[in-house]
Amino acid sequence: MSLKTLKGDITKLDADAIVNAANRTLLGGGGVDGAIHRAAGKELLAECRTLGGCETGQAKITKGYNLPARYVIHTVGPVWHGGAQGEPELLKNAYKNSLAIAREKQLSSIAFPAISTGVYGYPKEEAAEIAVEACLEFLEEYDMEIVLVAFSDGDRNRYEKLIEDRAGK
Repeated sequence: MSLKTLKGDITKLDADAIVNAANRTLLGGGGVDGAIHRAAGKELLAECRTLGGCETGQAKITKGYNLPARYVIHTVGPVWHGGAQGEPELLKNAYKNSLAIAREKQLSSIAFPAISTGVYGYPKEEAAEIAVEACLEFLEEYDMEIVLVAFSDGDRNRYEKLIEDRAGK
């Protein structure tokens, strides 16, 4: 299908699944994680309590509850420590493992926030490059609509430029 960008609130998207940039407990937090938990309702937290947390780079799925999305795929991105502690591979795995779950569930659409670029401090440019690369690699083999949801115009422009640059190759 396609890879596109959107500036907006991921909790309002009517996709098969939205991705939560979660912490390892999966019990909610700040930023996107907190917003998704608030919008989904207390049932999401109850289900997350049964999952036993999630390791960095891995992903787990829950129902969407009060969200327009049917599912939430929770993934844990790496905390940025300068890039020499495996952060690029862990971040790419967060995207790849989320997409793998969506494929296993035979979903047709998934929306991602910018994973690890908030309190985890991952540089936005490098994180966007990894996100676009992981999504385009997935789309070479599988048919799905993937939306990269941007918080700001700058983030959206960054994604769009990377997608255009890759399309031109």
